Amino acid sequence: MISFLTEPLTYEFMQRALLAAILAGGVAALAGTFVVLRGMVFLGDALAHAVLPGMAVAYVAGQNLFIGALLAALFTSFGVGYVSQRQQLHYDTAIGILFSGMFALGIAIISTMRSYTVDLTAMLFGNVLAVSNRELIYLALLSCLILLAIFTWGRGWALLAFDADYAAGAGLPVKQLHYTLLLVVALAVVSAMQAVGVVMVLAMLVVPPATARLVTQQLPIMMLCGVLFSTSAACGGLYASYYLNIASGAAIVLAGVLQFFIVLFYVQMQEKRQARFSKTEVGS
Repeated sequence: MISFLTEPLTYEFMQRALLAAILAGGVAALAGTFVVLRGMVFLGDALAHAVLPGMAVAYVAGQNLFIGALLAALFTSFGVGYVSQRQQLHYDTAIGILFSGMFALGIAIISTMRSYTVDLTAMLFGNVLAVSNRELIYLALLSCLILLAIFTWGRGWALLAFDADYAAGAGLPVKQLHYTLLLVVALAVVSAMQAVGVVMVLAMLVVPPATARLVTQQLPIMMLCGVLFSTSAACGGLYASYYLNIASGAAIVLAGVLQFFIVLFYVQMQEKRQARFSKTEVGS
C-alpha cells in the first residue's frame, strides 16, 4: 500500500502535477461556490471557451499561451458585465453573445494555422503532467490573488448571491462586487485550465461546490468541503491516470463526478432513513 502511494511521487513531473492540480482545483472550488450560489454556471463554461482566441494569438505571437488565455478571459468577463448593464438584455444573453463571438474568433485564428500544435492541444484538453516550474509559479500567483479577493469581497458576494436587493439596500457596491466576482471567476477558469484544459474546466469549477452543497448550507463549511472534495478528486484522478494510463484531466474530472454521485446517494439514503424514523415516532 505504501509503495502504491509513493511510487508515482518518485517522479518530479508527478510532484508538479499533483501540486498544480491541488492548487487549481482548490481555488476553482472556492470561486465555484459563488458561481453555484448565484446560478452563474453558464458563465464558467463561456469563459472556458472564450479563452481560445487569446491562446491562438499568443501562439502566433510566440508568447506564453497561459498569459494569452488569462487576457482573453479577463476581456470576456468584463465584456459580459458591460453588455449585461443594458436593461433590454438578460445576463445569459450577454454571456451567449460574448461566448459565441470569442469562440468563433478563436476558431477563425486557428484555421489560419497550418496544423494544430502540441501546446495548443494541451490547453484545449489539459495535460497537467506537463506543467513546468514556470507555469507552477504562474498558478501559485493566481491562487494567491484569488484567495486575497475571496477574503476581501467574499462576504459581499455571499450577500449578493442570497439577496441582491438587500445588498443594494444595505449600501453595498453591488456593481463593483459583480465585476470583482467576474474577475475572480476568470482567474479561476484560467488556473483550472492548467489541469484539465478548456473542454473540462467547467467541471472543476462546479462539481466540487455542488457536492459540498449537498452536505451543508453554511457558506464557510461549504467552501471548505468544496476544497476537500476538489483536492481528493485531484489526487485520486492523478493516481488513476498513472496506474490506468488514461488522460490525467479526464481522470480528475471523473473522480470529481464519482464523488458527487456517491455523496448524492448517501444523502438520499440518510433522508429516507430520517423520513422512516420520523414516521415511526409519529406512529408510536
